[in-house]
Amino acid sequence: MEADSHSSVIAALVAGLLAGYGIAMPVGAVATYLVALTARTSLKIGAFAALGVATADGLYALIAASGGSALTLTIQPIMLPLRWASALVLIALAVRGGAAAISRHRKRQTTTRADKTPISPARAYMGLLGITMMNPLTVIYFAALVLGNQTTAAPDYLEQAVFVLAAFAASASWQLLLAGGGALLGQALTGSRGRLVTAMASSTVISALALHLLITAR
Repeated sequence: MEADSHSSVIAALVAGLLAGYGIAMPVGAVATYLVALTARTSLKIGAFAALGVATADGLYALIAASGGSALTLTIQPIMLPLRWASALVLIALAVRGGAAAISRHRKRQTTTRADKTPISPARAYMGLLGITMMNPLTVIYFAALVLGNQTTAAPDYLEQAVFVLAAFAASASWQLLLAGGGALLGQALTGSRGRLVTAMASSTVISALALHLLITAR
């Protein structure tokens, strides 16, 4: 029993890390702004902004995990169709992200903008938190992933906590990497090729999660 519990926690940890990286890796408008902000201010400002993005991802993971637990008994009769629907949602998100990245790459559009207004660490944190919280795709992504992995057993709050913390840690590590890259690499990660590579990597991770749901739904 203890071994099974330990394995479940490890599985929740891995799932949280994959989910966090899957939603954090695409270099879109927010990530582009994060890199540009760090480049023109300081690593400290960029780090606070990065944690703002990661906090939003963590909050959405928490909301999805908590809501999924409350719905467990209700969705028992439709558990199998729900897994398939969740997998299809994840696949749609992966395809959408990949298609958008290819389109941006072909058009070679950039979204960086100049901003000479002084900014404090707190303002950077709250600003990026607010911007990221306005993205509905984040909560759709986490909700689909969490509900797709629901079982008929009673919810394990330790596993949920591990999942949420792992998702936050994964997002934070990637956002901090982008912030550090803003000071060292300038336009490298926000250029057309960099955005394409990271977006396609994210779509691959999301597709792998969807495939896992389809396999376990059999």
